[in-house]
Amino acid sequence: MVKARRYIFRGQSDFMDIVIRNIANEFVVVDPDKKATVEPVDPMLYQRIEKNYEGFKSHELISSYEFSCDWNTWEIHPHGDEIVLLLSGEITLILQLNGGQKSVTLTELGSYIIVPKGIWHTAKTIVPSKLLFITPGEGTLNKDVPE
Repeated sequence: MVKARRYIFRGQSDFMDIVIRNIANEFVVVDPDKKATVEPVDPMLYQRIEKNYEGFKSHELISSYEFSCDWNTWEIHPHGDEIVLLLSGEITLILQLNGGQKSVTLTELGSYIIVPKGIWHTAKTIVPSKLLFITPGEGTLNKDVPE
């Protein structure tokens, strides 16, 4: 695990505190004014985000998750596109489009897709994989994946 490291720099008019962080331990919430706030990854994360960021209205979450099995839900983001970037492994994202499904497999590290706003999506893991997400969280919905 990478620990946060602090650096102090002289800015234009003041000193700046720059911290190197790890997305596995801390996510980032970006507000409508593009101010970034660090949130520790813990069991209360989503309750805290819902409470402290106006139900995620006009906010984005930058997060990372590791998956070793298929997602057990579909999700949809009605207020913006979601970026899904492959950090390791290989994963197939399944999008519900026009009554059918379209599969997109990410195999190259650094490859990503943009899931359009209002599109239900889920994923199948091929091997254990790690993804980075930039998610417009407001109004996100989930439903079970049919068996």
